[in-house]
Amino acid sequence: MKEQLEQIREAALAALAAAKTEEQLEQARVSFLGRKGELTLVVRQMRDVPPEERPAMGAVLNQIKDELETRIAQALRSVRAAERSRRAAEERVDITLPGRRRRRGTLHPLTQVFNELVDVFGSLGFSVVEGPDVEDDYHNFEALNIPRDHPARDMQDTLFVGDGLVLRTHTSPVQIRVMESQQPPLRVVVPGAAYRHDYDVTHSPMFHQIEGFLVDRRVTFADLKGVLTLALQRLFGSDTRVRFRPAFFPFTEPSAEVDIACFQCGGDDSACRLCKGTGWMEILGSGLIDPNVFRFVGYDPEAVSGFAFGMGIERVAMLKYEINDIRLLYGSDLRFLRQF
Repeated sequence: MKEQLEQIREAALAALAAAKTEEQLEQARVSFLGRKGELTLVVRQMRDVPPEERPAMGAVLNQIKDELETRIAQALRSVRAAERSRRAAEERVDITLPGRRRRRGTLHPLTQVFNELVDVFGSLGFSVVEGPDVEDDYHNFEALNIPRDHPARDMQDTLFVGDGLVLRTHTSPVQIRVMESQQPPLRVVVPGAAYRHDYDVTHSPMFHQIEGFLVDRRVTFADLKGVLTLALQRLFGSDTRVRFRPAFFPFTEPSAEVDIACFQCGGDDSACRLCKGTGWMEILGSGLIDPNVFRFVGYDPEAVSGFAFGMGIERVAMLKYEINDIRLLYGSDLRFLRQF
């Protein structure tokens, strides 16, 4: 058996010397040291060796096994080093080639308009407050002077969650929550998401609004006109003309729709895509806060007054950047977003 072990050793060393790749080294290892390798088969024959010869044969066997394992590890390191050197020589980087610039990310157009609106009203002394997206019926409708049988509820296209909860249809519920917890004077804007069952080129099931309200003593419609005119001129340009039209909202009285003069055609182009030839573009709704709303929150409508307004952030973005399909704002098309 000693001669057999020596023959196996010589054959293994020859195979290792001939191996040039990791795959060939692995094949040699399996052939001699694997579960069915030649050296492993000899180990299984040790039971046939006379007991008095087993210690000597075992020592020889272990010596050969240790030597082969050491040689395999050395050969593997040598092969890997050679492979790294070869790749380094073949895959050398040409430092004279021009680099590739990474595209810098930019703020989404809605985020840009969102930030601009917050900055405009912040400069006028309004603080920012946020509220829950899931609202109860009381704060979303009833406390805003919209009882259960009020026809204005049909205009909301409400998404119901269940158990008297809805996805808020506007950011106005935060107005109620603020007035319930704080006393006048108040000057607050509420930016955030709102939800309605509506979807086309100008409407989305989820959209964004910025609600604003001011409550104090002796607040008049003239204060509302002054604040909104200044804010819209800062947003669209100092020469922007603003007009107020009578309207109806359940939570304000009197109420007004606010338009801005078309900054593309000035009303001189009947084919204008923005104003449809009217010269004006609707931008927001507003009005003096209805006395019933004050009563819901525990304010005395004889002692305080205030105004409220709300505008769609998507609508401002679409007018400001002349976007004709609201779905572009949610499509994640980089060709569109890179323009901003």
